[in-house]
Amino acid sequence: MLTETRTLQNLISYEKVPAQIYASAQEASKAVAGEIAALIKTKQQRGECAVLGLATGSTPKMVYAELVRLYREEGLSFRNVVSFNLDEYYPLQADALQSYHHFMQENLFRHIDILQEHCYIPSGDTPQELVRMNCARYEKRIEEYGGIDFQLLGIGRNGHIGFNEPGSHSSSATRLITLDHVTRFDAAVEFGGLANVPRKAITMGVGTILKAKRIVLLAWGEHKAGIIRQAVEGPVTEFVPASYLQGHHNVSFVIDETVALDLTRKKAPWLTDNVVWNKQLIKKAVTHLALTAGKPILKLTSNDYNENGLSDLLALYGQAYDINIEVFNWLQHTITGWPGGKPGADDTYRPERAQPAIKRVLIFSPHPDDDIISMGGTFQRLVDQGHEVHVAYQTTGNIAVADDEAFRFIEFVRDYNAKFGIRSPQANDIYEEACAFLKIKKNGEKDIPALRYVKGLIRRGEAKNTCRFVGFPMEQVHFLDLPFYETGTIDKKPIGAEDISIIAAVIEAVQPHQLYAAGDLADPHGTHKVCLDGIFAAVKGLKEKLFMKDCWIWLYKGAWAEWDIDLIEMAVPMSPDQVLKKRAGIFKHQSQKDGVVFQGSDSREFWQRAEDRNKATACLYNKLGLAEYEAMEAFVRWQW
Repeated sequence: MLTETRTLQNLISYEKVPAQIYASAQEASKAVAGEIAALIKTKQQRGECAVLGLATGSTPKMVYAELVRLYREEGLSFRNVVSFNLDEYYPLQADALQSYHHFMQENLFRHIDILQEHCYIPSGDTPQELVRMNCARYEKRIEEYGGIDFQLLGIGRNGHIGFNEPGSHSSSATRLITLDHVTRFDAAVEFGGLANVPRKAITMGVGTILKAKRIVLLAWGEHKAGIIRQAVEGPVTEFVPASYLQGHHNVSFVIDETVALDLTRKKAPWLTDNVVWNKQLIKKAVTHLALTAGKPILKLTSNDYNENGLSDLLALYGQAYDINIEVFNWLQHTITGWPGGKPGADDTYRPERAQPAIKRVLIFSPHPDDDIISMGGTFQRLVDQGHEVHVAYQTTGNIAVADDEAFRFIEFVRDYNAKFGIRSPQANDIYEEACAFLKIKKNGEKDIPALRYVKGLIRRGEAKNTCRFVGFPMEQVHFLDLPFYETGTIDKKPIGAEDISIIAAVIEAVQPHQLYAAGDLADPHGTHKVCLDGIFAAVKGLKEKLFMKDCWIWLYKGAWAEWDIDLIEMAVPMSPDQVLKKRAGIFKHQSQKDGVVFQGSDSREFWQRAEDRNKATACLYNKLGLAEYEAMEAFVRWQW
């Protein structure tokens, strides 16, 4: 009981709002949908309306999908539900592809039996002079229904809830607001470019949200971890509007494991609970301590341990020196210039095996440039050191090609064919169809198959160019074109049996000793996660195969984030020349330079992100007291 009380008090001291952590977004979404369904049923039994406040964006989609399933398969009725949406872009017509009216119809309303007259969404096409009056009417209508029973929220990268941007007051009501640049930047993909994103929106106010009887905020993915930590553990501030929720009497943050990574209970669990000290946790604690104290590991003292909540660890070892030297050696042993193993060397303390001296290596790349962006230095070194390297590009990456880039290639092919009198009716049909569509395409409109084919060819050509640059034969390049990706939109289909079968086939064909896969789950569009799930499923299906017993699986990051120092099990250093060569390899992907369709939350180009992250990893090792390198690529081994 004493331990439970201490743990609860420690958690409360850090987490100022309840945070429920689930293993996955799917599991969390199902739980939230279950709570909403229970509320609806309770209200039905009382003959009352269930008043829901609903959010839009990718985060709540799985909740809505589960509610639709409950309606179709378990008879959940929505006839007594009244919904009020948080916000809408302004000005924007209700039938626009990017409107939240369209979003709600596509993801929920048209799939259930809710009465359309009970679905309230702020109007994005209201004349300017009537906006204030309509906002007041929206507030009054919520009050007439007795207030919101359950408010569902997402969170923006800048901490906004609804479209209440940083600076919003805690008592603000429904109103017209100017969107923050970060918010517009993040919405640019849906609108076909930043210039097309509305500069304003109508949103429920913070005060309106806080009047809800129950509030649940959802967040998935590593890219939301930092802002969630601020909202949950930081001070209440207008600069992080989600932090206002700390003052609500019945609120929960429902998050997945990747979002929780920055919370103290995950980042430094010894500060919130009694822990069992194993190698991984000791490594995590000591590197955290060294970085917090601003000291190399070998300079940490007993006082440093005692003053930073690590007296239990100190007592386990007896003195700081013994802990320091052990952790220092663990880190030292992760560094290798031989990612495929060093032939003839003692591999006792090396991250990879010495034998076989020449390995078959299979690099999985979710998009046609993730291989060179995330592990280009290691990729090059594996080839240079004589290993048989194969690359499998999992998706076409076609939706990441800008329309004007596709137009340029279409014109090239047409002009080339005309110049030399080449006649190919099928090719001409595809290019003419794509060209005609580009001339009439609306902002954010889904590409037709012909245009996706052209864009896919562009990405494929760039990937081949990179492989030639690295220096290995085209017969070792595999384009999988996984079907789950080919929706023409950001939203992809779930990984399916066909996708897994394609992945398994290339693994079985290569029979690798090393398999590299993208573990970069901070990818905000989710393709990396789906691709990794496919690889895991394929590997598990092949586990009884004899060749799999010799297959080690290494996970890389680097495109969107990097591994924490305590997790890294192989760090491959790069010289200044190798960094420049990697940059040149990334430049082979010309369609992804100088303004990328899916820029994400980072305004730097991908080559800049990669270099900065690789240099930061090297700097981190140096801060901890290890050798100074120009840059490093980092890997974690998946123990399957």
